[in-house]
Amino acid sequence: MTAIRNVLFIMYDQLRHDFLSCAGHPTMRTPNMDRLATMGVRFSHAYVQSPVCGASRMSFYTGRYVHSHGAAWNNFPLKVGEVTLGDHLRALGVDSWLVGKTHMQADAEGMARLGLAPDSVIGARVAECGFDIWERDDGLWAEGPDGFYDAKRSPYNEWLKARGYPGSNPWLTHANAAVDEDGALASGWLMKNARLPANVGEADSETAWLTTRAIDFLESPQAAEPWLCHLSYIKPHWPYIVPAPYNVLYGPQDVLPAIRHDHERDNPHPVYRAYMENPIGQAFSRDEVRREVIPAYMGLIAQCDDHLGRLLDHLEATGRVDDTLIVLTSDHGDYLGDHWLGEKDLFHDPSVRIPLIIYDPRPAANRTRGTICDALVESIDLAATFIEALGGAVPDHVVEGRSLIPLVEGRKPEDWRDVVISEYDYSATPMAAKLGIVPKEARLFMVFDGRFKMMHAEGGMRPMLFDLEDDPQEFHDLGESPDHADILARLSERLALWARRPSQRTTVSDAAIVARRGKSRRKGILLGVWEESDLNPDLRAGLAAKVAELP
Repeated sequence: MTAIRNVLFIMYDQLRHDFLSCAGHPTMRTPNMDRLATMGVRFSHAYVQSPVCGASRMSFYTGRYVHSHGAAWNNFPLKVGEVTLGDHLRALGVDSWLVGKTHMQADAEGMARLGLAPDSVIGARVAECGFDIWERDDGLWAEGPDGFYDAKRSPYNEWLKARGYPGSNPWLTHANAAVDEDGALASGWLMKNARLPANVGEADSETAWLTTRAIDFLESPQAAEPWLCHLSYIKPHWPYIVPAPYNVLYGPQDVLPAIRHDHERDNPHPVYRAYMENPIGQAFSRDEVRREVIPAYMGLIAQCDDHLGRLLDHLEATGRVDDTLIVLTSDHGDYLGDHWLGEKDLFHDPSVRIPLIIYDPRPAANRTRGTICDALVESIDLAATFIEALGGAVPDHVVEGRSLIPLVEGRKPEDWRDVVISEYDYSATPMAAKLGIVPKEARLFMVFDGRFKMMHAEGGMRPMLFDLEDDPQEFHDLGESPDHADILARLSERLALWARRPSQRTTVSDAAIVARRGKSRRKGILLGVWEESDLNPDLRAGLAAKVAELP
């Protein structure tokens, strides 16, 4: 029987759920993502726990809701003590390696309080989401008036310099810039330059480099032991610029009409309005921006797909495809002008819904190969899936997701979840400042039951509600509809039930609690006993024996 020995956990940054040809996009071509879908199961209703990089990734890496791990936005540290994938898998004899991005911010204060040195093995793992680092690069090496967004050393930049690219920051001047017709540098940050070819050879681009580094890992002595390799790509995340020949693969004729309606701008929810009116929303509301950016975004996806083909070919040539669980997903989507928005942040499907494909090499998964599963799935389910696939028991007092292995094998548990939950903490954003909302109230929650999607906003604001059966494009907000008051009440109660779960009791399992019941008296404590006859015979005999020992 085939056993799973390894896990290849592939994540793309900001890849929409519907920009795969196997997901029905009429002009996007992703033959290798489709190839993996044919080998395994594509989950059509997978949702992230937060539609922003850092918070979403911390949920993937802990198997816990944002409400539990607390790293609620980019660069909010993951607190010391959170158990991660690496911790769970090392207990099973499986190493966890990182190739690429995590957007992890270490809890430096917590580490110092506990005396954890960042250069120690334990300290390094605590500071890196539990991973051992093969290559970490978050791909955000932009510099502004106040310095670099990311002050860490960029291994990709150093590699580009070794390849002969000049300057102190070739990420900025080559990989994410172009040269215009006048020979001047054209920044990739300016979306008007999106269709120009990036000023870097395709083989030297971020996607190619990370794929090569992943193959280097697969060929290394470290890969002789069981492993999880988290290959975390930086693209198709902005800057929206791609090297030749991918910059000309798609054009305006491949851009689908924006999923938006003028009705959405009539009395919108205050938070929604603030995001529509921010610079990103304003830019992507312009058709000329979409015409330039989306072909580049599609080119970035096509490049990702081609390098996935390199990786799959290598796994097949080396026989690793026979004992490796392969997962393909994304940390969130990208509005690209849908709903008058850009980027991510809110809970429409283009932002919060993600692609998810799982290939399981074992015979038990044969009958589901090439199928689509419509069950409601959350990103935290992957941690539980990896633990079970590698032979462990899922510690459900710590990991809040559920293993997807039954679904991969064609079995749907009768008690499968009835809703998915997502959260967004926008307290650090200009939108919260514009609305005058204090940090503790700048929070949004999504509850989706497969038909109705509710957004709850703290701070006394009304909810939003969409009926995706009658309104699949989420145009008509029913949050103030008296005809839907019962739906809102039901979903609000479901959110309250979720919020009351015992998510912070992570040191004692339910099984341990049950095992302790009724045993305290057997360790000498007798509370509320009037006389010996009130005791069970064994305790009565034990007490009598102790009395008999008295002089």
